Amino acid sequence: MAVSGRKVSDVHWSISKGSTEDFDHRCEPCLAIEQDVEAHGFCMDCQENLCKNCFACHQRTKASKHHQLLDKRNIGKQTIHSKDSTVCTEKCQIHKNEIIKFFCTNHEFLGCTDCITLDHRTCKIDYIPDKCPGIEDSDEYWETMRELDQKMKDIDVVIKNATLQDKELDSSYDNVIKEIIKFRKEINDRLDQLQKQIQTDAEKKTIKDKQTVTNVLYTCTAISSDIKKLKSSLQDNKDSQQNGQLYIAIKQAKSKIKLDDLKNAQESLDQTSLQHIFERNTELENLFTKQYVCGKLSRSSSLLTNMGDINVQTTSDNNKLWITGCAVLSYKKVMLVDSNNYTLKVVDTQSKVVIEEKNLESRPWDICILPLDLIAVTMPDQKKILVMATNGDISIIRKIPVKGKCRGVTYHQGHLYVVCLSPNCVFTVDTQGNVINTISLKDEIFASPNYILLSQDARHMYLSNWGSNSVSCVTLQGDISAVYKHKDLREPVGMVMLDDGSLLVCYYSCNGTIHHISGDLKRGQTILDGLQYPQSICYNSKKQKVYIGGLCDQLKIKKFGMKNK
Repeated sequence: MAVSGRKVSDVHWSISKGSTEDFDHRCEPCLAIEQDVEAHGFCMDCQENLCKNCFACHQRTKASKHHQLLDKRNIGKQTIHSKDSTVCTEKCQIHKNEIIKFFCTNHEFLGCTDCITLDHRTCKIDYIPDKCPGIEDSDEYWETMRELDQKMKDIDVVIKNATLQDKELDSSYDNVIKEIIKFRKEINDRLDQLQKQIQTDAEKKTIKDKQTVTNVLYTCTAISSDIKKLKSSLQDNKDSQQNGQLYIAIKQAKSKIKLDDLKNAQESLDQTSLQHIFERNTELENLFTKQYVCGKLSRSSSLLTNMGDINVQTTSDNNKLWITGCAVLSYKKVMLVDSNNYTLKVVDTQSKVVIEEKNLESRPWDICILPLDLIAVTMPDQKKILVMATNGDISIIRKIPVKGKCRGVTYHQGHLYVVCLSPNCVFTVDTQGNVINTISLKDEIFASPNYILLSQDARHMYLSNWGSNSVSCVTLQGDISAVYKHKDLREPVGMVMLDDGSLLVCYYSCNGTIHHISGDLKRGQTILDGLQYPQSICYNSKKQKVYIGGLCDQLKIKKFGMKNK
């Protein structure tokens, strides 16, 4: 409860120097009966001015004889509080007709007289009217205000995360429906293909059998015609009594009768009498009786939870920060490449301050960690890689020349893999500067390659390609093995690999996003949006924290969690 401290002389007692009728404060009890009498004193309990008679009566009356009274001599010396400042008005929730006047420090419980009497008689009790004077300037008041302010900030963070998750849920639902429809179409297309195949087979067999029947009918018709002719010839020869010709006709008829042409026709017909039927695939039929034959809905939580920001701008910065590279130095240290200010910065993620800076001669771009507390930094304008020590003051140990304007860099087993422009290639050197290999990037997809990662088995490289809005997987011989494109992945830049081999990729925009892509580049989705030009990203696997930098003074910290249910 806020309490306003004031002096009686300031508020209640400013009597004018003049005639007896010229005074500012009257006796308030006398004013109630329309008598204008100068005040002589003040009652602290009643908060009223009193004349001499009322002052004396106040001391004798049973109801007020214990009140604290101040006469003219003491009024200016006494700091008092407004009448309502120590009065408790809040009703007890348990005893509805009682006022809360006590606080149990043992149980941090606010209660009325009945509460304290019944349940807290042996506890340490604060009587609120005794404790509240001066509380408006107390450490407890200001600490409570600070805690409430922090609580509001925490609430804002949760609201922001909830809003983001709401969008992600909508996006997730849309993706689920798309995948279901896509899978259903694939099933339908395959079933249509199988159905067409069976129908074609049935059509071929039917045509063949119908041709056999046609041939039988033709054979039977021909035989019938021949027999009719033989019978007519026999009858004619008999009637004309041409026995010689009749003899010949009889022998011709017997020869015709002995022929197997009718038998062959019947056998052909018998083969077609076996009708075709469709036999269902029982395995497929049984499969469709199962609940999850089409698939099932699993819950994939792949979220970047906000863990706060770190202001990484320092007094030495002359330009807006552009964090084009970042890397985890240790458990609580991250090194940033500030391209606009030609600076390397070491950030203590625990204390959230920049603890060290190193100015460079020209614009740096990307960074990777080497063994023995060393780092490698690409310098595009100088066409060099700086190998630097970090165990003490940051210092340059070696400068390694490269063929073009070097951009992204990564390290694996003694080798540096560097993306270069003009010419577009991946330049491979050891840490001493000896050239190992140069992989030319001639495909149009590599119009403007940016950053590079090595796969977990070190047999492939991932390249983010600004010009073609894609992420590609390339063999160490330069062959493209996979390409990932997505409508939300335009102008991809910095990348980092997670523990499962999947990638987080920055999309550089005023409303930039972070895209999560599977290691085989077959699946992906946006898991974070609303970022201001995100450019670089690194991952502390032990702390499961992701650090995001870009064209912004703030280093974003996100907690990464991924699980399937």
